[in-house]
Amino acid sequence: MLFLYTVLVVCCAILLTAGIVEQRRHFINLERIPARVLVNGIRGKSSITRLCAGALRGGDLVTVAKTTGTAARFIHPDATEEPVYRKFGLANVVEQIGIVRRAASYDPQALVIECMAVMPALQEINQSKLIRSTIGVLCNVREDHLAEMGPTLDDVARSLCRSMPEGGICVTAEVERFAILQEEADARDCELIYADPETVSDAELRGFSWFTFKENVAIALKVAELLGVERETALKGMYDAPPDPGVLSVERYVTPDGKKLRFANVFAANDPESTLMNVNQLLDLGAVHRPLNVVINCRPDRVERNGQMGEIIPDLQPDKVFVIGHPAKSAIDAIPAEWRGRAVDLGGDRRDPEEFMRELLGGLGPDSSLIAIGNIHGQGELLLEHLSELPPDETPDERPDETPGAQPGEHSEEHSEETPDEQRHPQAPQHIRHDETLPLQQYRPHLDPYAPYPEAYETRYQPHPTVQAPVVQAPDPVQAPDPVQAPDPVQAPDPVQAQAPVQAQAPVQVPVPLQERARTRGMFEPALHPDRQAQDRQASDRQAQEHQPPERQQQQSEHQPERQQPVQQPYQPVQPEHQQPVQPYQHEQQPPQQRGPHQDPHPPQDPNQQSRQNSAGDPR
Repeated sequence: MLFLYTVLVVCCAILLTAGIVEQRRHFINLERIPARVLVNGIRGKSSITRLCAGALRGGDLVTVAKTTGTAARFIHPDATEEPVYRKFGLANVVEQIGIVRRAASYDPQALVIECMAVMPALQEINQSKLIRSTIGVLCNVREDHLAEMGPTLDDVARSLCRSMPEGGICVTAEVERFAILQEEADARDCELIYADPETVSDAELRGFSWFTFKENVAIALKVAELLGVERETALKGMYDAPPDPGVLSVERYVTPDGKKLRFANVFAANDPESTLMNVNQLLDLGAVHRPLNVVINCRPDRVERNGQMGEIIPDLQPDKVFVIGHPAKSAIDAIPAEWRGRAVDLGGDRRDPEEFMRELLGGLGPDSSLIAIGNIHGQGELLLEHLSELPPDETPDERPDETPGAQPGEHSEEHSEETPDEQRHPQAPQHIRHDETLPLQQYRPHLDPYAPYPEAYETRYQPHPTVQAPVVQAPDPVQAPDPVQAPDPVQAPDPVQAQAPVQAQAPVQVPVPLQERARTRGMFEPALHPDRQAQDRQASDRQAQEHQPPERQQQQSEHQPERQQPVQQPYQPVQPEHQQPVQPYQHEQQPPQQRGPHQDPHPPQDPNQQSRQNSAGDPR
């Protein structure tokens, strides 16, 4: 036994020494990287990581980056990238140690890394032990991962603040919960800087060959400014940065029936607010147009999220809503009743992909747009796989002049007008980028992402006070009610009850007279037996009356009032012996009028037998 304890102590000492050595080497690798940027938030972390890395590369800073979004990527200083290898395909925060070791081999000036932790405790460990960032980025606070960081958005904001560097700088574009972020930053002696999206112009946003948001660009510009990179240089580096695989994109296809289709992959924005912002930007830039169709992919482990996607259908105003995945009913039931008729159920966990793709493409118009929302996993991945096999639509985006002979409904009203550039060049032979097809100034916003959620969403997720239940007034009984239970109509209401009107009141019960109260004896409740002395007195009185002459009995009946039958009282629990002695009832004993001729009127004299009878109760 001593040998086993010795082996155990030696193994623990070896593991402890190895852990101390690994931690020391990891801290040395971190010290070799002067600027470390940790990007955290709910939406857009991967895009912001790439934008920050591109902006710093534009300023001739040796920068290494790593993303953990749709596909984990390690980005080298020359902007080339490769997938991050993971054992068994499982993500773990411990992989950040290897990323830092590999990044330190380049002797970089900056490291931009995306936070991959979800649990609040792991976020704090990722910051304090693994990255030790000098600049933190907290892009936004949205409704996601509520089970780990919630249940409220304020709790999510405080959980994300655990990645703030103590004594460092944190950049954010969050507006609604900026006060909470400021409070948490002050507690960590961290300087909180707000990146204003309005500082990014529309012309600067058009320079990107892929879709992004002003909030993301503003954060990247602020980080570049903190590290000494000029604005124009940072923008040029961001324009050249490769987009994330899960970035918002629009593809143009030709279906087997010869229909033109514009498909927008909005799966990455799997919360209502981000989805509305993405669709709003696509409509503003003209990347998609109406008639607009929506496909919702459902997951069995995201039933609540499926319902949220169904509730924002009135804001999207689609012609048709295709629901795929399982359970499709969770999204269809959440669609408001006036829009539910446009839903097409193509869901099912075992549905043939060829079948639902054929029905989906067959329900589209000759020239329409399709937006995919929800979650990408499951049938969403099959949808993207089948669409990628369709031939691309390489025809230029032509908008004919609005003439009186044009057929009504051929094009939507928003796209009937042309800009002066399009009038001078009606058919441009060169390739037209999606952000240059139609100028941004021509289109009015179709959706307001900052508007309140629909009424169904507010009703479902907002707390409600208890509603006062209606009081049911029963008709007055014929017999006078019990004075103890009858309410006094003149009595003033209780001030305590008047101050709490939100509590539901129980309906008023009409008091039942004592004689009409029928009570059923419980299964294990002993029957009550009348007093023994009272029984003996009643028996002696009956015998005395039988031996008296009839005249005597008549005189006694005239002078004595008629004896009322005793009222059977409801069952009362047996009181302790020191308060009220009660004669116990033996189950073999019967009332005098029910005894047989051969039964003993007296209780058994054996105390053991009497105790056994008391504990047995009434077998009936």
